[in-house]
Amino acid sequence: MKRFHVHIAVDNLQDNIRFYSALFGVDPSVSQPDYAKWMLDDPYINFALSARGAKPGLDHVGIQVDSDDALNEVNQRLTHAGLPAAEQKNAQCCYASSNKYWTVDPQGIAWEAFHSLATIPVFGQDTVIPTKTETCCAT
Repeated sequence: MKRFHVHIAVDNLQDNIRFYSALFGVDPSVSQPDYAKWMLDDPYINFALSARGAKPGLDHVGIQVDSDDALNEVNQRLTHAGLPAAEQKNAQCCYASSNKYWTVDPQGIAWEAFHSLATIPVFGQDTVIPTKTETCCAT
């Protein structure tokens, strides 16, 4: 099964936690001083916020899968369509260890396909999200 993922960079984490907790009707499942995440079943989404100095707004979107086989299937679809994807194995980011593929849509929005392997006690390294000109669709 796949879960839609949205990650938003914010400038005030607590204000946004209050807003999204009210909107979703539940507190975050992960809450750290610089990060919060809701793993919702209705709607079926992994919704994350981070306050780590990035420009506020949409950071990236993605598809969370439940196995490396499913992750490889997403990568194969991208490859078959001629779309480049940057692989990250055992990425340590967002309080999780994950295998990932990154790509960028024609508008320049970063997309992440990932399989989370384990939770970790620290945010980890911020992922360098590819830009439109680094991966595809350069004008």
